[in-house]
Amino acid sequence: MKQDYYDILGVSKGATASEIKKAYRKKAIEFHPDKNPDDSKAEAKFKDAAEAYEILGDPDKKAKYDQYGHAAFDGSQGFGGGGMNMDDIFSQFGDIFGGGFGGGFGGGGRGQRRVKGSNLRIRVKLTLEEIASGVNKKVKVKRKVQASGVTYSTCTACNGSGQTVRVTNTILGRMQTAVTCPTCSGSGQSISNRPKGSDSQGMVQEEETVSIQIPAGVEDGMQLKVSGKGNAAPGNGVSGDLIVLIEEHAHDRFMREGNHVHYDLYVSISEAALGVSKDIEMLEGKVRIKLESGIQSGKTLRLRGKGLPDVNRYGTGDLLVHINVWTPKTLNREQKQFFQKMMEDDNFLPKPEKSDKSFFEKVKDMFA
Repeated sequence: MKQDYYDILGVSKGATASEIKKAYRKKAIEFHPDKNPDDSKAEAKFKDAAEAYEILGDPDKKAKYDQYGHAAFDGSQGFGGGGMNMDDIFSQFGDIFGGGFGGGFGGGGRGQRRVKGSNLRIRVKLTLEEIASGVNKKVKVKRKVQASGVTYSTCTACNGSGQTVRVTNTILGRMQTAVTCPTCSGSGQSISNRPKGSDSQGMVQEEETVSIQIPAGVEDGMQLKVSGKGNAAPGNGVSGDLIVLIEEHAHDRFMREGNHVHYDLYVSISEAALGVSKDIEMLEGKVRIKLESGIQSGKTLRLRGKGLPDVNRYGTGDLLVHINVWTPKTLNREQKQFFQKMMEDDNFLPKPEKSDKSFFEKVKDMFA
């Protein structure tokens, strides 16, 4: 007894045409012969899915099937015979796969395949200053290019298609599968004149200076692509790409956190007590900040928009200035006497306010 077409595709009788088409495509991909080589069960399910869609994908045939079931098509459909191959299926369902699938079947009308050269990878080290503004880097790259005087001719094994057809006898009949031509490696061309010093594909290695425009805001570990600056391909192929891995140098004064920049500012006890204006050398230019009298060590000042630009141009981060009050390690007699006197002064006794968070409170806020 034949299995119900709706069950084969895994849809209900109320499924729309779009849902039926989507279900068939999913089944066809799952049981495609290229994905299941020498699997007779997968081939059978692939054929069943195609048969089910041939009926349910046609409004008139679907209406007849809904009314009479399989009896409506006994002996009248092209799927009834045992000599059907994969070309028969794909010739009827090209709309499902956009005109081709899995390397193509039957070989008709295919153009020459263009082979792409391999990619190259390099590391580029950047300072935080370069990241802040963006930079153009010129690097030397050793890449394969076609040798001067090399010529190619159409591959006789595949007639320039880059593919050969493999015919396999299955329980469904003869199945044709397109595979990459082993003679030309899929380029569709064979070398007819190979200059001295070139490799088997007529390629030589040359050093080239490549200009790389690096946008502002990139981060360590990011990868950029320079199209066409990888290894060239033989014949009419296209060059691969140059993949650029960003490596960020640690800065001696600033620490990066995403697009934000942290800076430790050390001030003396006198400066903290009296208040002072300080100039900070930024990644680009200077900025002056004013410290109010009585500022406490551990205070963080946020300067909005003074950090690093977002690489996707979604704004700019902030500069976070962390205040550290520096305590002198050695004192002369006069200084010692002053501080000894101040130890008894009520104004010098610690009196933290609610706004002065402890170290543990700051840590708690960081992980909140």
